[in-house]
Amino acid sequence: MSGGFGGASAMGRRRFLVVSTTAVGLTLPVPRSASAASPGTAPASGATTSTVGLTVNGERRSAVVDNRTSLLDLLREHLGLPGTKKGCDQGACGACTVLVDDRRVNSCLTLAVMHDGARVTTIEGLSRGDRLHPLQQAFIDHDGLQCGYCTPGQIVSGVACIAEGHTRSREEIREWMSGNLCRCGAYTNIVTAIEQTAKDV
Repeated sequence: MSGGFGGASAMGRRRFLVVSTTAVGLTLPVPRSASAASPGTAPASGATTSTVGLTVNGERRSAVVDNRTSLLDLLREHLGLPGTKKGCDQGACGACTVLVDDRRVNSCLTLAVMHDGARVTTIEGLSRGDRLHPLQQAFIDHDGLQCGYCTPGQIVSGVACIAEGHTRSREEIREWMSGNLCRCGAYTNIVTAIEQTAKDV
């Protein structure tokens, strides 16, 4: 057999792929329903569902969801709370940050069923009627937003940052807010808003 990939045609492309992927342990089982499905049809789903009950922004809510549903999708698609944003959907940008039992969570990375019975606070739950949360007002006062897409996650994370006591310096605020990205680059003003709010509360 010649070097490189030249031998693939001699043994047949399909057999070459099977042999080579098996050799490195990458062969994945194909469900019978998927292999039997005709092109353009969705395979039959064997997924189960669960009823998830949460206290969201002080209100008891529940929904029947597929067990693979993320907390983010439960909030946005099932409970009608679109303030929490879907950014990267990989836990890298922080746009989906919510508080679960007062702790910061990237809601795109966690399954809804894992938080049955938990208390969840989203951006919608921070204000009190027409009165904004002090950090929401500080973002306005200090121009801590531009396009606004990351702002809900930034504010929720900032509220947690203040509650955790990580506001002793601008450097500390930056460190503890580093999981929240702002593509517009409003970082300096975001830090100022958090710093000012921490002093006032």
